[in-house]
Amino acid sequence: MQDDNKRFVERDRNWHPPAYAPRYKTSVARSPRQSLVSLQKPSVSELTGPDFRHLRMGAHDNDLLLNFRENPALEGQAGLPIGERMIMFGRVVDQFGKPVPHTLVEMWQANAGGRYRHKKDSYLAPLDPNFGGVGRCLTDEQGWYRFRTIKPGPYPWPNDMNSWRPAHIHVSVIGPSISTRLITQMYFEGDPLIPICPIVQTINDPDAVETMIGRLDMSRSNPMDCLAYRFDLVVRGELQTYFENQ
Repeated sequence: MQDDNKRFVERDRNWHPPAYAPRYKTSVARSPRQSLVSLQKPSVSELTGPDFRHLRMGAHDNDLLLNFRENPALEGQAGLPIGERMIMFGRVVDQFGKPVPHTLVEMWQANAGGRYRHKKDSYLAPLDPNFGGVGRCLTDEQGWYRFRTIKPGPYPWPNDMNSWRPAHIHVSVIGPSISTRLITQMYFEGDPLIPICPIVQTINDPDAVETMIGRLDMSRSNPMDCLAYRFDLVVRGELQTYFENQ
């Protein structure tokens, strides 16, 4: 009898949106014009990922409430960010639920008003002088990761006359067991902007959309402090999280 833990599960490419999706206007310029090239003889760099076990992390790299104002090279000032405090946590696992340890998890987001700290973000919402919007951490031996941050706000974007992005956090994972950086977004359950977002609408499979939604977990919330949202990342197989760069 075949061992299920060793069974190769092929990725279902039909649940990923087409590269060319005209309703999502920027996909028109981003989509390839020529056939993709298949690597028949991949090298070691295509088969293995980087080892981050010896990467030195700062004391507050995963705490976005504190990590910006402590960097003297940036414009942060004493004080805490404005907005709804929250915890984002979860596990990085494979298709069989096995943890993927020593994985670098990076995240970036808009502030509570829906504005990124980026020179090309011209949204009229103000920047928060105490919020940078980026963080990173390594998964532990059981695949767990954790961030403390501010819940991001929705924001308009020029896809059409009145397109709004749902509140979301960008997430990237890469490590010894992941040969290519995987990028996704975590949305928040119950957000009415999710089903009407042109980007989300390019995903035809509702189950794929569900893999990108963080779930409220009151058991991990801090009383009188902040709520917690669980967002597990499945890096391969039938239950894989939807990653936008695959």
